[in-house]
Amino acid sequence: MEINQLKYFCALANTRHFTRTAQEISISQSALSRSIHKLEQELGTPLFKRGSREILLTSSGQRFLIHAERALRELEKGRQEIESERDPDHGIISLSFMHSLGIHILPQLLSEFKQLYPHIQFNLDQDNSSVLARSLLEGKSDICLCSIMVNMEQLAWLYLYTEELFAVVPKNHPFAGRKSIDLQDLEGQPFITLKPNYSLRILTDQFCAISGIRPSIIFEGDDINTAASLVSAHLGVSLLPRITGIETAGLVFLPVSFPVCKREIGLAWSTTRPLSPATHLFQQFIINRFRS
Repeated sequence: MEINQLKYFCALANTRHFTRTAQEISISQSALSRSIHKLEQELGTPLFKRGSREILLTSSGQRFLIHAERALRELEKGRQEIESERDPDHGIISLSFMHSLGIHILPQLLSEFKQLYPHIQFNLDQDNSSVLARSLLEGKSDICLCSIMVNMEQLAWLYLYTEELFAVVPKNHPFAGRKSIDLQDLEGQPFITLKPNYSLRILTDQFCAISGIRPSIIFEGDDINTAASLVSAHLGVSLLPRITGIETAGLVFLPVSFPVCKREIGLAWSTTRPLSPATHLFQQFIINRFRS
């Protein structure tokens, strides 16, 4: 089995069309067909269902695609690491992060790092906690800025700082004049939060359970800005960090007396693969940045 066979197979799996794939990878259609046929012979099973207009992956092809893409990613990472060993100030870092960090802290961190290492490039990705953890484990991401994850098996996580979470209400809400609030006081209020796979939602559920309440959830979203905007529109209340970049007009952020509502932000990476020299530089930069 050759590397080009894997590349051709992955390309064809994505386009599902022999002619377009051959054009994209700059080989003849007959050469592509021979390569796929040889790969299927080596594996002893068809990888594609050939139709008149398009081709589809078989169940075996779907399973093999996962491994083929992972193998090509690992080979590319290996090439990049060998190159960066010759010059650690060059390289590519695949950095993933929580949505909220892209609003306020990540842009500043990247700007400061790029001033020190202008030739290091980044591939950036933001998502929920479940996807972030899976990306680290599968090698799609080298390092991740996130709160602590539920499943940390084969992952390392280093604490950086703590964010306080506030009960957020509209300015004309009956609770708006308070100096603080117990989370229990929000029982029965229309509640706006994030979807279940987000770390903030996981923490919100935990804090509500400690308070003995079941929030009346009316909306589950993907980002803090949307949640804050819906609260500002008098559609409900929420539990959110107060961070730069969130539109706070029309909102009141109330400290929560009980339970203590905070989330820890840290740096995560896989323990099953070594960090590239460029990623190690970024890791040390982040650690020094928050511990100085």
